[in-house]
Amino acid sequence: MSEPILLVEDDNADAMLIERAFRRARIDNPVRRVGDGDAAVQYLSGLSPYGDRDKHPLPVLILLDLKLPRRSGFEVLSWLRAQDSGVQRLPVVVLTSSSHSQDVNRAYDLGANSYLVKPGGPDALLEMIQKLDTYWLTINRSPELV
Repeated sequence: MSEPILLVEDDNADAMLIERAFRRARIDNPVRRVGDGDAAVQYLSGLSPYGDRDKHPLPVLILLDLKLPRRSGFEVLSWLRAQDSGVQRLPVVVLTSSSHSQDVNRAYDLGANSYLVKPGGPDALLEMIQKLDTYWLTINRSPELV
């Protein structure tokens, strides 16, 4: 089985569209979704209910929304980059509706690897996901986690 992609997205409609775009693009990596920033930290830390790494393996890529309940995407990114367990090297693609330059700059300052603004329609989203697959899951070499 391919390594999963962790989708950190609180909006059910957006999550459904993103997951559908992955299926339409025929990407083998399963998409695992969590709906808030605290759940993302629990998943990446291997804390309950995500303690079984056979069922909840570390992702090869994180798609991170910024506006999340409990802990914002910025806070998740800051937490992730402060870790010393190897997870701090996981590639993070911010996938959000904000195109504000201050959000873009802050995300990069906190260690985002890429910043994408959610496109308006399903066809544009499919095209974005296909390009994401080509670069992040095919061409890019991911770090080895210790």
